[in-house]
Amino acid sequence: MKGKKFRNLVFLGDVLAFMLTSFGGPQAHLAILLNDFVRKRNYLTEEELMELYALTQILPGPSSTQTIIGVAYKIGGLWLSLITFLIWAVPSAAIMCFIAISYGSLSLNAQFTKVLSFIQPVALGIVAFAAYSFGKTALKSEVNIILCLCAIAASLILRSPYAFPILILLGGIISSATETKVEEDQLRTKLFSNINTRKVAYFIGILLLFGLLGAIINRTSPFSLPIRLFENFYRNGIIIFGGGQVLVPLMYTEFVDVKHYLTGAEFLSGFAFQQMIPGPTFSFTSFLGAMSLGNRGYGIGGQILGSLIAVVGINAPGMILVLFIVPFWEDLKKITRIKRSLSGINAVAVGFMIAAFFLLVAPVGLNFLSFGIMLATFLILRFTKIKTPYIILFGVLMGVFLS
Repeated sequence: MKGKKFRNLVFLGDVLAFMLTSFGGPQAHLAILLNDFVRKRNYLTEEELMELYALTQILPGPSSTQTIIGVAYKIGGLWLSLITFLIWAVPSAAIMCFIAISYGSLSLNAQFTKVLSFIQPVALGIVAFAAYSFGKTALKSEVNIILCLCAIAASLILRSPYAFPILILLGGIISSATETKVEEDQLRTKLFSNINTRKVAYFIGILLLFGLLGAIINRTSPFSLPIRLFENFYRNGIIIFGGGQVLVPLMYTEFVDVKHYLTGAEFLSGFAFQQMIPGPTFSFTSFLGAMSLGNRGYGIGGQILGSLIAVVGINAPGMILVLFIVPFWEDLKKITRIKRSLSGINAVAVGFMIAAFFLLVAPVGLNFLSFGIMLATFLILRFTKIKTPYIILFGVLMGVFLS
């Protein structure tokens, strides 16, 4: 028992280190998990991490958050996963809330922009290395290579969040059909024995409850906007697939174009600040929630409330789903057709990483300097044992001293 408690404490310390060094979005986060949680600590195997990542791609919500919560659940159960979520999500959300509160006295300057110009190529190098590492494991057959190429093409052409779950499903169906030779569905009758139907009712009921409250409470009531905000974030948490890169266009449309909770300049400034801090990209919602209530005269207390509403609302659906499925994921994998489907799912996931790399190149731009930084990052990760945090820190220092 003492050994297990000590292991859990060590794990939480690693989660804290992960949070402090996680720049670059979900794909870069996965590269850090691969290096630090799989190869160095052996919390789980690379195959288990790939399977967990594939599962989070099927589910809506923040994939990095769901992945680290899933890892924690496999190690220590529900309580460890909840503590892990707090360590992972709260610090960056608190920073974004502080930025929103201080927004009137802050502005983006040349130094911030310069530092960002060095961090982004580093993140691209990390994404490229993650795609390379996972590709070596997942792309071991012609079918999987074809699925990967199709996922890249579809991701780049469709550019839709709803393409992610559809492509994952198709990849699983194709690999299951081509690789399964003998059906061994012994566990079919036991598969859903651990499902608690009340969780399904909670999941749907929360959305319906706050949607109803938002509709019936008078818009002049001070409770109206906070309730409607929670419904907005919770609803978006249900429909967002593919990680933080999908968050920005959906949130911009709803919060700026349609509901005018904040201006486009405020939105873009907050997003730029978020890129400068480690942690989940979904922490950007903390800024949106705080600004939405702050712009309506709710004061500092209201802004803190708005930040809390946003973080809980956007993360709740994904947390409910991943904690709902992970407990019987091991039994689920034992069914032959589902087990065979995982290779196709992983191949499509590698395609998503490669497509994400190409999509991220566009806003960064590949001039001589940024290309050199990106290539150097990939080569360092590939051929040395230097940790990702040190590479990121070096990029930050270059931005500071060369600005």
